[in-house]
Amino acid sequence: MTYRERRPSGDHRAGVACVWSRESALMTRTRVVPDACVDLIWHRETGALVVAGPDTGPHIAAGAGTLVGLRFRPGETALGLPVDELRDARVALSAVWSSQAAQELADKLAETSDIQAAQQVLLDSVPTVGDPVAATVRSLAAGSARVRDMADTLGWSERQLHRRCLAAFGYGPKVLHRVLRFQQALRTARTGVPPAEVAALAGFTDQSHLAREVRALAGVPLSDLR
Repeated sequence: MTYRERRPSGDHRAGVACVWSRESALMTRTRVVPDACVDLIWHRETGALVVAGPDTGPHIAAGAGTLVGLRFRPGETALGLPVDELRDARVALSAVWSSQAAQELADKLAETSDIQAAQQVLLDSVPTVGDPVAATVRSLAAGSARVRDMADTLGWSERQLHRRCLAAFGYGPKVLHRVLRFQQALRTARTGVPPAEVAALAGFTDQSHLAREVRALAGVPLSDLR
């Protein structure tokens, strides 16, 4: 299996985390772990267009062939519906957009000759406007689990913060904090930092706390994910 991703350039791509591809000649099982993102995925062989919502736990994806995807930055999904409706779900794009709009996109993708061309079609066809408010909420949630402090900084009530987090991220602020902290720990661990130091840098109480959270969110130890 070969997986590649790249970050598109340009201010009009501000809401996009990356475009990516996965190619596998054989049936492959892939562990997808929570990252607070929503992906739009095209399966070249079948023509299927699927929206993958934000996960709260591990998701095992099985399949063969070529997948081409666009990954939105957390909180900046421009698909026109509250993201909590997509939480832990994989749904056809036609259930999110109109059947006609989804079919038009599928037809454009079917005409592409390679992965990069298909990625460009996704970038050109899907709304990808950046959201500075979402970026602020992400920054606050990555640093603190105190909902009241986050709400006070934003000038919102705690109820308003919870409601807006659900709509934008698919999670309440506490779960968003856990997922972003987990992703920070994973990025740090992949640079070769020892687990105890990873725990300290990512804001966990200790290494045991880190291990429990990784198990809860990914279903496997940190050593497997590294």
